[in-house]
Amino acid sequence: MKKSNVLWLCEGAIMVAAATVLSMVPIISMPYGGTVTAVSMLPIIIFAYRYGVGKGLTAGLVYSIIQLLLGVSNLSYATSFGAAVAIVMLDYIVAFTLLGLVGLSREKLGGQAVELTLSTVVVCLLRYICHVITGCTVWAGVSIPTSDGLIYSLGYNAAYMVPETVVTAAAVWYLARVLNLRSTMPARIK
Repeated sequence: MKKSNVLWLCEGAIMVAAATVLSMVPIISMPYGGTVTAVSMLPIIIFAYRYGVGKGLTAGLVYSIIQLLLGVSNLSYATSFGAAVAIVMLDYIVAFTLLGLVGLSREKLGGQAVELTLSTVVVCLLRYICHVITGCTVWAGVSIPTSDGLIYSLGYNAAYMVPETVVTAAAVWYLARVLNLRSTMPARIK
């Protein structure tokens, strides 16, 4: 195995582990799932920015599987096999794997802070859309009236995704202003 492979694999494992630990520090927990955490998406976002889309999606996928295993009790809310598949795919696999798309912005928008902050907001919006789709398809008719499924899902998921996005974007912006994340070894910007 080449040295460069070892470097990104080790850093990816560390970032996935850090993201998992941070996800266990809830700031706000919603009653039917969804949590504002202590910037749990930040390590995956930084990794994806540093190593690009392919490796970022890989780290996001590993993180999504760990999140699924930690939240497997949420499958008890599924009323059918299709609902369980929707929860697994949209609330976990797709939603967290999308964090790896941050790597698309590297050296595209001119500045590290702008690139990271904007791409963080975009991937959080994509994650929010995944949760909204699950909410209005799986939960409608179960815990909320079917006719109000979309509106309820938009509001419920915004209640935790908006603060999570704001906190994560602020942390990303700050780190991108003080650390050069593009170099092999991140160093302080003077």
